[in-house]
Amino acid sequence: MSPTSSESRGPGAGVRRTAFGQSPAAPDRAPTPRPPEPQPRPTTLDAIDRQLLHELERDGRISNKDLAAAVGIAPSTCHARVRALLDAGVLRGFHAVIDPEAVGRGLQAIIAVRLQAAARARLAEFAHRIAARPEVRDVYMLGGSEDVLVHVAVRDAPALRAFVVEHLSTRPEVAHTQTSIVFEHLHAPATASGES
Repeated sequence: MSPTSSESRGPGAGVRRTAFGQSPAAPDRAPTPRPPEPQPRPTTLDAIDRQLLHELERDGRISNKDLAAAVGIAPSTCHARVRALLDAGVLRGFHAVIDPEAVGRGLQAIIAVRLQAAARARLAEFAHRIAARPEVRDVYMLGGSEDVLVHVAVRDAPALRAFVVEHLSTRPEVAHTQTSIVFEHLHAPATASGES
């Protein structure tokens, strides 16, 4: 079965559509999402799993048919394997990558944040609060001299300064910030290849 398929059941029966993880529903009802089934994450991925992940990382919009052809397996096998990778949490989802400059956020920066020693117990709370800001693209919780790296995309230098002052350096739990401007961001999707 392809990631999105249609089924017709005679004249007037309507068309039912299914996608990964959705069961067909009666034509007059919306599909009921299936509850997540807890499954252990596989400890090892085989070569086909890694090829599927590599192709999906390159193009998350690839059709099931084209994905199956790229990996050399049947479309039904491809669908089942992708479903299993989703269920196991190996594939966390699919999303669009937007050019920040195209939406008026052409200045990017990485901000290293060190928290006060007494505030480190609330590191996750701090990171999640910062991650909710619209300027923030990524937040990394670290080990080492810094506690958090914050990747932001803003309109210009005054907007960057305002973000750092209002949301970081004047916060009582923050001991130190250091801001580095990003000149260029290159995405290198090599996670699934398994090569080091």
